[in-house]
Amino acid sequence: MEKMSPIPVLPLIINCCMSALGCIATVKLIPAFKDHFISARLYGMDLNKTIKKEVPESQGVISGTVFLIILFLFIPVPFLQCFMGEPCQRFPHNEFVQLIGALLAICCMIFLGFADDVLNLRWRHKLLLPTMASLPLLMVYFTNFGNTVIVVPKPFRVLLGMHLDLGILYYVYMGMLAVFCTNAINILAGINGIESGQALFISGSIILFNLLELNGDYRDDHVFSLYFMIPFFFTTLALFYHNWYPSSVFVGDTFCYFAGMTFAVVGILGHFSKTMLLFFIPQVINFIYSLPQLFHIIPCPRHRLPRLQSDTGKLGMSYSKFKQKDLGKLGQLILEVAEMLWLLDVRRGQEGDDEFIECNNMTLINLVLKVLGPTHERNLTAIMLLIQVLGSAVTFGIRYHLVRLFYDV
Repeated sequence: MEKMSPIPVLPLIINCCMSALGCIATVKLIPAFKDHFISARLYGMDLNKTIKKEVPESQGVISGTVFLIILFLFIPVPFLQCFMGEPCQRFPHNEFVQLIGALLAICCMIFLGFADDVLNLRWRHKLLLPTMASLPLLMVYFTNFGNTVIVVPKPFRVLLGMHLDLGILYYVYMGMLAVFCTNAINILAGINGIESGQALFISGSIILFNLLELNGDYRDDHVFSLYFMIPFFFTTLALFYHNWYPSSVFVGDTFCYFAGMTFAVVGILGHFSKTMLLFFIPQVINFIYSLPQLFHIIPCPRHRLPRLQSDTGKLGMSYSKFKQKDLGKLGQLILEVAEMLWLLDVRRGQEGDDEFIECNNMTLINLVLKVLGPTHERNLTAIMLLIQVLGSAVTFGIRYHLVRLFYDV
């Protein structure tokens, strides 16, 4: 039996120290660059505040830049044994290529995300950009691993057998995972601290999962994940500090793309993509709930964030208003079913000769507001982050207990 490699304690300690310094640097850099972003007209107005002021946008580019600097400086650290003392017999080229390829994919996503913030691209481009940025990642997987065989869950083994080779479909799946991760955080947004907060809690959950798996058979994969997740957690913590209510900065699409691609990188190259998807349970629910509006089966406004009730200072559901004749048969069916299941608040009325329909926008945030009623923005963000924590708790329950029903562990 092949002897398991020891845990690289020194590289992990160095990574943690560099990440802590990166956190401090990010905390200091964000306020230092505020005026530069505003003068470049990269700012927005917080629509859910009674006093409107210019808030710098795209601050994810700062945390992303610090993250890249940390990992650029960290590149030689995992291979120190090959440069110090006795030279290693065989340089681990596969591990080196994996590290560089992952950084390339993240670099591409930060650049394309910042381009989106500056140029305000359309939704079809938001799907295309992650696809392009994931190509280096897929090429690294192809050259280093190339394994497209999956273990079939127990209920389906009678039909499909123990193992199934998906071939090119596996690469399609990985590309779609990258697209989903980069957009899932972006569409669950609209209140102070929600984008950086959910990314912070997801990364913390992944770090905990990696630490639990360090004594398992796939130690190297989880060490690789920790090299990325620890600096991401610390730089995102600094961004969250400024993005928490009342937010002094907005993270922008740059951060959402950067965060999503980082998660996709560690999920794919760390070989735990299914578990990675489980950490996105709230985002999956939000995506499924949003599908009718995302595909314009039900009319979708440009902004779906909750609305401020100026008399109470609380946030309530936002609504989309449209003519009934503009709604197709499928849209009418979805409205009726969702209303019957108490998932939508639907109002119908008459204006002149036209019948109008008004329904709440289909996001998880609005659904929470439908259940709880008008809520202060700070409390609403805390509730959404609590849902994220509960999603992670469910993930660990599935991963370490329910999984026995589907796989031999």
